[in-house]
Amino acid sequence: MAEAAQYDVIDTAEGLAAACAALAAGTGPVAVDVERASGFRYSQRAYLVQVNRRGAGVFLFDPPALQDLSPLQAAIGDVEWVLHAASQDLPSLRELDLLPPSIFDTELAARLLGWERVGLAAVVEATLGVVLKKEHSAADWSTRPLPQAWLEYAALDVEHLIDVRDALVVALDEAGKTEYAAQEFEATRLREQRPPRTDPWRRLSGLHTLRGRRNLAIARQLWLAREEYAMQQDVSPGRLVPDRALVAAIAAAPASKSELAALKAFNGRASRTQLDRWWNAIVAGRESADLPQERVPSDTLPPPRAWVDRNPEADARLKQARPAVEERAEQLAMPTENLLTPETLRRVAWEPPVPADAASIAEALRRLGAREWQIEQTAQLIADAFVRSVQSADEAVDSA
Repeated sequence: MAEAAQYDVIDTAEGLAAACAALAAGTGPVAVDVERASGFRYSQRAYLVQVNRRGAGVFLFDPPALQDLSPLQAAIGDVEWVLHAASQDLPSLRELDLLPPSIFDTELAARLLGWERVGLAAVVEATLGVVLKKEHSAADWSTRPLPQAWLEYAALDVEHLIDVRDALVVALDEAGKTEYAAQEFEATRLREQRPPRTDPWRRLSGLHTLRGRRNLAIARQLWLAREEYAMQQDVSPGRLVPDRALVAAIAAAPASKSELAALKAFNGRASRTQLDRWWNAIVAGRESADLPQERVPSDTLPPPRAWVDRNPEADARLKQARPAVEERAEQLAMPTENLLTPETLRRVAWEPPVPADAASIAEALRRLGAREWQIEQTAQLIADAFVRSVQSADEAVDSA
């Protein structure tokens, strides 16, 4: 049996310079992957960056130790980067000022091809017949030193990616989807991060079980206190005190710090060591004169099941358009959401342009972020579906 390769983490300026020289001398696109410590650390920063290029080999970089990765950007910043599920890794790469000029997303390519299984291991096996082990995907990548088994796993994430890319290029061409993929890749590369939520504390799991603005004020203060401490400690907030524990503490309405400490449901690694912090937050919430609104303005559409009462014309439009888009996706052998996201279709159906012809619907789709190939495939059929919805309503009235 062949001996497993040994990998070193590059964590010095000298090592970075040598690796970048090798990568710059390589040929073709580069495979890039990122390992984070989601669920362990507060941030989504990269704790390992893996890069592979033909003629150069695989290199594993330690961003926290290196700090400045501009030599890496200079070495590979003029060629295509191959990533799997690029939307997950691009924010962490941007944080390091690693910016691809173009990308090829192997997961997205597999989706456009209609493959049922699009995880990295599944795509590698489908294209190359190579079986990858994925036992370290949820590891704490902030660990130092990183175990050799983890490094082998990380290296495998990029070792086969260029060969996978080449196989998918052929498959996309044979399916007539090369241009679809190019537009999707570029949209992914250029997609801006969503702005921070106005009230991020409202994402607290279980918040809906609490009643009254005063309880919401307490929830806000507890969330802020946990967030501040998590940032200081660089620990995932949920590892300090889970959401369910914060909500349980609010619902129990403890009358004193000792009562809070006695709550079995108030648990987590910092529930007792930081008891003063949590009690002070509860007190601050109880004394706050700034009470949050129970409901906040939102541009979120009602769930489709409520449309028949809230907006029957929109309900009729959606019921005609949705199966039409689904049928087109089936004809193209791809998931419906990759042809057109359900949210985009719902928004056009809820408030269509006037007149609701193919040209105006195309412009509405464009404003909502649809790509040109998606517009070409769906604008006319959505317009036709909207016409059918009116005809169906008229027929129903005539037969009444």
